[in-house]
Amino acid sequence: MEKKKINGTIFRELIKRGYSLEGNTRIWNVADSKLWYITPEQAQGFLDLEQSEDYQKDVIQKEIDLIQSNIKEIIEKIGKEPLNVIDLGCGDGKKARLFMEYLKGRLKLRYCPIDISSYMVEKAIKNVKELDIAKVVEFKWNISDFENLENVSFLLRDREYKKNFLLLLGNTLGNFEINELLYQIRSSMKDEDFILIGNGLNTKKVADILKAYNNEFLDEFLVKILGQIGLEEKNLEYGARFKNSRVEMYYTIKEDCKISFLGKTVNFNKGDQIIVAVSYKYQKDDFIAYLKMYFDYVKMYVSDDKSYAVAFCKK
Repeated sequence: MEKKKINGTIFRELIKRGYSLEGNTRIWNVADSKLWYITPEQAQGFLDLEQSEDYQKDVIQKEIDLIQSNIKEIIEKIGKEPLNVIDLGCGDGKKARLFMEYLKGRLKLRYCPIDISSYMVEKAIKNVKELDIAKVVEFKWNISDFENLENVSFLLRDREYKKNFLLLLGNTLGNFEINELLYQIRSSMKDEDFILIGNGLNTKKVADILKAYNNEFLDEFLVKILGQIGLEEKNLEYGARFKNSRVEMYYTIKEDCKISFLGKTVNFNKGDQIIVAVSYKYQKDDFIAYLKMYFDYVKMYVSDDKSYAVAFCKK
């Protein structure tokens, strides 16, 4: 049987983090969204996940409904000056495209997709260009993590496009430590800049929260991470749990196995768990409190079932 090629980035992350013990269970953790889109196959796997019925219902549609219901108020607050729309974690650009369709004809727009995946950026650029809604910025910072936001926001401003509007939609914030990411975002903004954030809320109904995470599409997407360090899919069992104010998506090793790379060997025991993704869910009041630490103006819109929020903020 042909030996699987090991992805050095993911393997080194596994070695660096090591494992912790919970009772007799070893818990490994490679939960970093930068590892989700290393290959085009992984990136497309995420786009397939976004099209699944559960994801559409629990994230996409709730976000769209909240934006549609409150777009008039948002537009009035934005004003009529030309706007740079910076799409953070742009995916295929469809979430931003829906938002910008409401702004078409109301003000001049320039679209800048930002994503760690070049595959995603190419998709976003294509999708937004098709609608002829906005000028599309194509430069080296399109393919970037959020640590470079200050560079991006500075380079986008000119005499005509002085104001930035950032989009952080699709529960992207939940994949990060909230203070670290909000600090980076705020540091990239000037007074009068805006941001629109979409994120899930903690409804205290754990079964309902987990429902969206126990699905085959998510399994098919996340298992690709561990496949790239040589683990066999047949030796992995997917699971999701709510712990420490977040959903943890993890795999349990079914039988002892080992992987070797760069002169190092990792031995996995039957029952070991590897966390591959997390999604933080905040109580509404806690979420507002976090946002008010970084933004002077915060207006939150919440879905009818209280499980999702869109926050409109200004520095």
